[in-house]
This record gives sequence, structure tokens and C-alpha cells, in this order.
Amino acid sequence: MAAEKWMLQTKRADFEELAKYHGISPVTARIIRNRDVVGMESMDKYLNGGLKDLYSPYFLKDMKLTVTILMEKIREKKRIRIVGDYDIDGVCSTYLLYRALNEIGAYADYEIPDRIKDGYGINESIIRQAAKDGIDTILTCDNGIAATTQIALAKELGLTVLITDHHDIRKEDGVEVLPPADAIINPKQMDCSYPYPEICGGLVAYKLVQALYEAYSIPQEKWLEMIEFAAIATVGDVMKLQDENRIIVKVGLKRMGQTKSLGLKKLIEKNNLDPDAITGYQIGFVIGPCLNAGGRLHTAKLALSLLLSESEEEADRMAQELKDLNDQRKTMTKQGTEKAIEQVESLHQNDKVLVVYLPDCHESLAGIIAGRLREQYQKPSFVLTDGEEGVKGSGRSIEAYHMFDALVEVKDLLVKFGGHPMAAGLSLERENVEPLRNRLNELAKLGEDDFVRKIWIDVPMPLDYIDEPLIEELDLLEPFGQGNEKPLFAQKGLSIRSVRVLGKNRNVVKFSLASGQGMPMDALLFANGDSFLEELLDSRKLDVIYYPTVNEYNGNKSLQIVIKNYKILKES
Repeated sequence: MAAEKWMLQTKRADFEELAKYHGISPVTARIIRNRDVVGMESMDKYLNGGLKDLYSPYFLKDMKLTVTILMEKIREKKRIRIVGDYDIDGVCSTYLLYRALNEIGAYADYEIPDRIKDGYGINESIIRQAAKDGIDTILTCDNGIAATTQIALAKELGLTVLITDHHDIRKEDGVEVLPPADAIINPKQMDCSYPYPEICGGLVAYKLVQALYEAYSIPQEKWLEMIEFAAIATVGDVMKLQDENRIIVKVGLKRMGQTKSLGLKKLIEKNNLDPDAITGYQIGFVIGPCLNAGGRLHTAKLALSLLLSESEEEADRMAQELKDLNDQRKTMTKQGTEKAIEQVESLHQNDKVLVVYLPDCHESLAGIIAGRLREQYQKPSFVLTDGEEGVKGSGRSIEAYHMFDALVEVKDLLVKFGGHPMAAGLSLERENVEPLRNRLNELAKLGEDDFVRKIWIDVPMPLDYIDEPLIEELDLLEPFGQGNEKPLFAQKGLSIRSVRVLGKNRNVVKFSLASGQGMPMDALLFANGDSFLEELLDSRKLDVIYYPTVNEYNGNKSLQIVIKNYKILKES
């Protein structure tokens, strides 16, 4: 496991004044400031932001042009084909555009590339097929910005091409390399004035839906009816839950219970979730993986058909199929992760950048396994596997390593690649696996400090400060996720009064703790209980990083903490 360093957030502000102004406690004010929210106005937007605070779609470059072209195509009854992507962001984007185009009377269909056969994004066979099918206009979502040669082919074949995407744009000598499309909506373009460019493909698509609905005088409620899909895409694509993203997710989660999508209702039901209390965590770790499982192990069209389904029976069957596929995916991921860790331990322990080659691993799981390796070792990790042609892979990174830029430096070894600072996809010839590992490691400017996991503590808070009103106030900070992490508190030197292991799998440790002032507190730790007891030995003291909660049992409420990290203090 990677080494850990506990760090205390030291961002400054007048917390008393902020607390007074916003009617919150100084502790909550400090946590919000720690999320890089600066000033009265930003804090107000963080706490109370709503639909009125969303940015106009027309801040996006080429929005007006795209709407004008689409209106003309619809008027002329031209055939439009949406080309999406096989992940959760791509599926939600395709769903949003397809529903909207149908609503405004367009002659539209969709195509989602097959992860194994087609790979990521629009390709030449999809374009040739569109031309053959008599399609007039291709509208991409969550892809297309890197498809320069493919879009050139589409133009040669006489197609109109409209791109909506959010991925980083490659530059050569400081100049953006853009495909020759008729219009490009991507907030990452240098001359795009969008105030918050860190949005996902689903939210870019949702902005286009908003602009189209306004142009066709369709009531706002119709647009709001689909906001939960922009929220699912935002969480599923691990966007930072800040600024506009936070508002979209906050509003979207609240509206999940009234979703018009029968398929989404069924998926919520199959996973035994409460539709009126869906959390960001449940989107990221329950609903999202089910929607992704189709594209990983079968076809992403299954997830899209589920969301679009209008038959109770059909939706029920597809929701069950996706849940079963996700359960299968979990088993395969566990096996693949074990093999990957074995390989690192025996061959690559001293590498700065982990490049693990698992030829038999299902290629759709490479990204998940790379993420597990990154968690385990706190190192940038690539997992490569045999594709239909050559080797394909996915990478997950750490803050100190810009993965997309790192791949640009070794692009001569790659057939194709794309991605973000924190994640990337790539394909290469088999003979280049070893050279890739060597070059990435030679070029990596990473030191030992970069491989130490930093755990950021929001407030060092004695247990005596915890009360129910504070715990309720912390709910104002929801939804939690990337860029708006659940707050962490810390206290040193807690005495262990009693400890026992619970659960069928012995994976819950229950404590009774006491602070230096003798304040008693129940605590839970979710970990391998027997390993923890071995580690604890005779020690009776802990430093802990925790989150406070209210435990409700048989109508009785009591305060408790959930321990996230701990240090065992050896008795002197």
C-alpha cells in the first residue's frame, strides 16, 4: 500500500464573519472555504445555487450556429444521426439529444460505437455507413474533437458534421488541432468564453437541448424533465462537483424520484435504492456502473434502450440484465486486479509509472483495474490488454502526472490515444509494450513525495464539539464527490474503551472511544477486522480521521463517528 501523509487544510478567511452572514457554523464555513469557494457571493452560490445560476448555453462557441443548422435540417426533413460513446457520459448524452430531437420533430436516429469492434469515438466505418444509409447530418456527443481524419472523410462524402464534446484538444506548436466540422461545441476551445469549461459531454449536450427548446418555444419544464441525465453523466464522468456542476447534480438528484424514464426507475428499483433520496455516491457506485456494464461486456445500446424504453415488461427485463452484467463485471474486475497487483509486486515495484500487461483481461475492465492500481500504489497506472487488433489500454493518474501530456511525448509508439490529465485511453502494437513502459518511466519527472497519498483534514475537531445540529448542517454540503469531497475531521490520542469485530465477513470494527476529556463516543471502522486486531495488539490509543453521523436504532438516536483513517499509537 502507498504511504500516507495527513495534511491540514490551512486556507484562510474570516470564518466567524462568513458563518454569521450565511447563518452557518464557523466549522461549516471553513469546510466550504477548503473547497476553493472564495468570497460571500461564491459561498452563497455554493449553499443556495439553483437553476437561475446556470450559464446560458450561448456562452458556448458555435452554439448559435449549431442550433441554426439543426433547425434548417429539421425544416428540410433531412436525416440526422447522433453518434455517441459507450460510457455513461456518452449514453446519457445520446439519450438527451435523441429525446430532444424527437420532441422537436427531427428525423433522427443514433449510433453508439462498440467498445471492442469500433473502439472509442466516431470511426470511418460509422461514417461510411451513415453515408450509405442516406444520413445528411452527423451530430456527435462526448466524442469527435480528436477525430480529424474521420471528420475529413465525412466532409468528402458530403455530410454535414456537428460536434459536441468536452475532451481536451490537442495542440501543435500552440495551435489547436480541430476537425473540419461545420460547427464545434466544446468548452475547452481557446476562443470559447464559457465561464466554467470543466463540464462533461452530457452537460454540453444538455446545453444544446436547452438552446433548441428555447428556439422552438418548448416550455422549460420539458428541458428540466431530463436534468437528472446531465447529473448522472456529471457524476459518472467524475467531473468536479463545483460551480455549475454542483448545481446540476444537486437539482438532478432531487428530481430522480420523478424521472420520466421508466428504465431509470426500474434500475433504481432493481438496486433497492430509495428514488427520493438518491445520493451522488449511489450514482457513482451503483447506478453508473450498471449503465456502464452494458458498454463494457455487451453493448451500450442496451443501456440506452433501457432509458428510452416505454414498456414496463421490457424495462424490467433490461434493468435486470444490466444489473446481472454489472455483478459479472465486479467478479471479473476482482480477478483482474489480483493478477495486476501480483505482476506489480513481482516485476514493477520500483517503476514510477506502472504499465501492466494482462493479455487475457477483458479490455473494457482495463480502466477500472488501472484505477485500483493507482489507489493501491499512488502511482500513475496503465493496464494493457489484447484487443481485436494489437494492444489496447487505459490509464488512471495522480495529481502530479498529466497523463494526456505524457502520452503526447511517446506518441510515436502509439496507434491512437486520447484523454485528460487524470485518465487516458490508448492503442499500440504488441512489440511496443516494453518500449512504452521504459519510455514512460524514463520521462516521468516524479519523486518519492508524489507517491505518498495525501489525506486532507478539514478541521481538527475534538469529539466534544460534535452535536446533532452540526451533523444536520453538514448535509448542506451535499452532494459529495470529486472536488467536493466529504469533509474529514481529526482528533489525536483517543482511548479505546472496548473493541469488537462485527459482520458476516468480519469487515466492521465497532469501538467505544473516549477523548482526553473523558467524552465517550461510539465509532465504526470498515476494514478487515481480524487484520486490524492483529495490528492493534495491546495498544489502547488511536489518532483518527473521521466523519460524524447519527446512529438511529429502534427509535433511539446516538452520536457516532465513522473512522476513515487511523494511526495506532504504541504504548510508551
